Amino acid sequence: MLSHKELAGRSEFLACKRHMEDLHRPDFAYTFDYAEAEYHIDLANALVLGEGQEAQPLTLRGFQNFIVGSLFGWRRKRSKERRFREAYIQMGRQNGKSLLAGLMCNDFATFGGYRYGRIFCTATKLEQAKIVWNEVYKFLMSDPELAELYKVRKSYHNITSLVTGTEIKALGKDTKTIDGHRSILSVLDEYHGHRTNQMYKLMQDGQVGVSGALILAITTAGFDLNAPCYEHYRFCKQILSGAVSKETQFVYIAELDDDDDIWEPVSWAKANPLQLRNPDGTLNGTMVGRIAEKALEAREKQGDELKNFMTKTLNQWVSWSGDVFIDADKWLACGSARSLDAMHGRECYLGIDLSSGGDLTSIALVFPLEDDRAYVWSHSFMPELRLLEHEKTDEAPYRIWARSGLLTPTSGLYGIKTDYRAVIEMLRRLIAAHELNVICCGYDAHNASAFLADLDEVLDCDLVEVKQSARALNDATVDFQLGVKAGLIEYDRSNALMTWSMVNATTTANSFDEIKIEKKKMTKRIDAVDAVIDAYKLYFDDRKRKVDGEKNLAIWLKATGGTDM
Repeated sequence: MLSHKELAGRSEFLACKRHMEDLHRPDFAYTFDYAEAEYHIDLANALVLGEGQEAQPLTLRGFQNFIVGSLFGWRRKRSKERRFREAYIQMGRQNGKSLLAGLMCNDFATFGGYRYGRIFCTATKLEQAKIVWNEVYKFLMSDPELAELYKVRKSYHNITSLVTGTEIKALGKDTKTIDGHRSILSVLDEYHGHRTNQMYKLMQDGQVGVSGALILAITTAGFDLNAPCYEHYRFCKQILSGAVSKETQFVYIAELDDDDDIWEPVSWAKANPLQLRNPDGTLNGTMVGRIAEKALEAREKQGDELKNFMTKTLNQWVSWSGDVFIDADKWLACGSARSLDAMHGRECYLGIDLSSGGDLTSIALVFPLEDDRAYVWSHSFMPELRLLEHEKTDEAPYRIWARSGLLTPTSGLYGIKTDYRAVIEMLRRLIAAHELNVICCGYDAHNASAFLADLDEVLDCDLVEVKQSARALNDATVDFQLGVKAGLIEYDRSNALMTWSMVNATTTANSFDEIKIEKKKMTKRIDAVDAVIDAYKLYFDDRKRKVDGEKNLAIWLKATGGTDM
């Protein structure tokens, strides 16, 4: 793999590189037990595959040996405690993820030595959770000798090892059945489909006091860039790159590289290590032909067919619907460690997006920097008695954002409607504490009439209505997109609420192909982005006037033969 001769992408290469470098790290807390790794690989290869016309012995491929060997072989020095407590495995569909999880369940249940433990096969729906559970069941039904070691209650989706008393159980989204239970292995199937990280955290909490426990997340890429899986995927990529160190997290990601041609079979093989790679590292011609048929259909139909091909077959994260406003990777690359404190005493433009009642209200500041760069900051407000309600409908962690200082719960107006006095008071404090010079304030006229008089008392600047039409917002919106793409926009990377809002936003166009932002659906709020664009439009217009003024002056001076005084 490290020779670059196999059909592997950079993420897979980095996973192997990490393993090899760890083997030679001086004073490393962990050691690799080759005999232990081989023992568990041999256990897996002793299983029988019953699906198909006739049963046949399981033979792990190289990448599967790497995964199994790593998870069981690495342990803490002078201890039997395994190193990895979390594993993230992402590859294209139909590449044996569920089979791999099933053989891990069998191993943990009977051959790991832990007595009376619990193993959970989980997913958002019970039918999905049963896929991994059924892999274990098929192993048992295909091998009478192995079946003698277990008691199966299929109607309860429960398999119990008669050797250790450990149970293997399939569970759906009803997380109450998991809460409070300890597990030695928890499999999270198709993690990309989880709207929140609740299931992951519940499994993690149940393993705190269990030595050698493992959370195994298996998935393909998904469509929701605000999902916890995408965040975890990016975190795992940072581990592979060496930017983040988490020694107890195993990562295996089979995916294309950024500059790969998505229509090339060699590229497909990077995301499909089982389907498209032969054991000797060459391309599987038969499977290439089948994938080529899917590629042809995706190329011709485009739209959702193409997105599904890219996501499920090529294992690439792609937004599902609408024209994406901001590329998530580009936006995250603009994040910095600088907070609002770094903008002390600077000029800025203020944007305000007011809710109609009990929803999200947001304010944003855009600070001009050197070299046409800009720093963006935002803060939001919500009635305190509506936080829990909106957490459920929006599937967003508003209470966590409130504790992090990104959101202010307002208590006035009985905590049901947003108290605009809290917005005014925060602006008053911000301007005074940071000695801000607000050049002008842009607002959406909707719901603003009763707010303007109070706002005018706080701000010593012009209040400008920003019309919410594609014609009015197009130039500023496009410039902001280009600014993010070029790395000219900067923001505090800890502002998860603003990032959530940015990823939620799509664009819509009028008949002149002028665009403005809109949200994917009612619960995908973009209020923080609305406020940012209102402020950015004022910044953009001022910058354009300055450039046009200098240009016109230069033309006039040239025409009159004058000099620039």
